[in-house]
Amino acid sequence: MAAEDRVILSLCNGTGSWEAPYREAGYRVIGVDPLNPSEFGHDVRTMRVDQLPPIHGVLAAPPCTHLASSGARWWEAKGPERLEDALATVFACIDIIAKVRPMWWALENPVGRLPRYLGKWIETFQPCDYGDPYTKRTCLWGDFTMPRRRPVEPTEGSKLWRLGPSEDRWRLRSQTPPAFAQAFFEANR
Repeated sequence: MAAEDRVILSLCNGTGSWEAPYREAGYRVIGVDPLNPSEFGHDVRTMRVDQLPPIHGVLAAPPCTHLASSGARWWEAKGPERLEDALATVFACIDIIAKVRPMWWALENPVGRLPRYLGKWIETFQPCDYGDPYTKRTCLWGDFTMPRRRPVEPTEGSKLWRLGPSEDRWRLRSQTPPAFAQAFFEANR
């Protein structure tokens, strides 16, 4: 099957970084995210899947703001509503994956609350495992081929933790590391 005949469904990937290698290789990428709306919707919780073409692979990156351990000190103050909203998005992604039955799928999120609700992850990685010289432990759930690691020294340390306040802070912190995105593409075509 030619690349242009394969469809990748990208759920909640507002930065577009994880899907970028697929798009660059000529795959059709359908994004469902408030920042990347498609004709199939902009919110996974209300998305209709009945008109989707056959899906080859699914990349799901639900927002981690209310799930990641990095924000644990604010969990109690946020209240249960924000956790419930975040989990509704995660479970909508899982429901969509079950309905479209792709060849492979992956859902990512930083270390945090999700193992309580999805079970233990299948794999974890650090960006430096794939050539990006920083750390940010990320968990993966799904049915996919884990890419071969090509580690480098994390010379930039935990650079995302040290980001100061800005309008782009969330985007910078949530971006899929480019070297991992490329390695994942190579292992899951």
